[in-house]
Amino acid sequence: MVEIAIVGEKACFEVEGWDKLWSLRSRLEIPLAHIKGAEADPSLAIGWWGGIRLAGTSVPTIFRAGTFYREGGLVFWDVHNPENTVVIDLEHEQYKKLIVEVADPRAAVRLIQDAISTKS
Repeated sequence: MVEIAIVGEKACFEVEGWDKLWSLRSRLEIPLAHIKGAEADPSLAIGWWGGIRLAGTSVPTIFRAGTFYREGGLVFWDVHNPENTVVIDLEHEQYKKLIVEVADPRAAVRLIQDAISTKS
């Protein structure tokens, strides 16, 4: 699971618990200006094909955590429970998307959308 916080001009994505080990990341900081949008979307969460795993862990239909190459770009995943998935679209970053599990998807999307709309 990932905890999201807005700190100044950045969105901070803190990877929690054992997911730090599985994803090989503990924190991502993304400038708000590089976030195009966010949406709650459980359809992308697990499935059989998440792309080519570059670093991290993947157990098809169970969980996925780490860096994957998919649809022409890098994607960071950290999802166990698909119903709590948030997809964050990025530009000018190493990752094209962040696909992460959060405690409350609607609140996370609202937090990100409010932060990027005030920066526009």
